[in-house]
Amino acid sequence: MENEKMADRKVTASGKDKDGDITKLCKSGEAWSPRMKADAIRDIENGTHTYYVQQAGTSRVDITVVNGTSGKYLRSTADKSSSNNLDNLPDC
Repeated sequence: MENEKMADRKVTASGKDKDGDITKLCKSGEAWSPRMKADAIRDIENGTHTYYVQQAGTSRVDITVVNGTSGKYLRSTADKSSSNNLDNLPDC
């Protein structure tokens, strides 16, 4: 898989741990899914792949890497809709 071309990956579900932190990104039927948090962070930081959420009736929001106090984490760009937030996606 290291020879994959850069892909723009739509995320339709997210894995969460017991604290509600995002642990993986998913889209059913895709060869890359599930993508563990550390791999997705590396993809985004290296420009290898982009990830985004787009629910019906909402605009596309990109998933970005944030440097938090306890390390790096994934977050969807804020907009007027909460349905496309990673926390609110179905579990995978």
